[in-house]
Amino acid sequence: MATVANEVGTLVHGDNLTQKEFLRLWEALPEFKYAELIGGVVYMPSPLSIEHGEADVSLGYWLEHYAINTPGLKVGGNVTWLMLKDAPQPDLYLRILPEFGGPSRIKGKYLVGAPEFIAEICLSSTSYDLHQKLELYRTAGVKEYLTVLLKDEEVRWHRLVGKKYKRLTEHQGTYQSVAFPGLWLNAPALLEDNMLKVIETLERGLQTPEHAAFVKHLSSRRS
Repeated sequence: MATVANEVGTLVHGDNLTQKEFLRLWEALPEFKYAELIGGVVYMPSPLSIEHGEADVSLGYWLEHYAINTPGLKVGGNVTWLMLKDAPQPDLYLRILPEFGGPSRIKGKYLVGAPEFIAEICLSSTSYDLHQKLELYRTAGVKEYLTVLLKDEEVRWHRLVGKKYKRLTEHQGTYQSVAFPGLWLNAPALLEDNMLKVIETLERGLQTPEHAAFVKHLSSRRS
């Protein structure tokens, strides 16, 4: 690997690169699993902790449960997106597939554009998750951005209103998505790692008339 790195260069945290330069290095250095380009700057987070990894799986399970009950959606994690001039690698995303009217698309092994929903687990990456990344997602048009701050034991749900993010207000500890009707999150239960309560709350959201209308709307848009 050292020979390859010497021949093509390497990714260095803090470097300023174009998207093209970043992808060239990223593809030539398969030993690097986590790297992002945010605002033209390379970010290489430290190895994932147990806390981060387990919270990632829990949040992914919640999103997948919603997606399998809502045709036309796809959940993914740690995929590189070609977003504006950058290349973020969000922990999790939920997107509407193109054949159901969604704007994002696949280009080779990457995704292009922006998903409707992104979630980030904030621990070692908190500083730029709440600033540089938030600004990129806002500019790119990500409708909803969820951050789970593990150290602070806090969940923040940002909703794009016009060109600005505004924090959603929870109802008795539960957040209710606007972009994805029926996607309800019991924030205290998530922070307590009580997935039974998380899914129970989500099931209540899935039984609402708003979710049924959303499913019907997606089906009507299928090409």
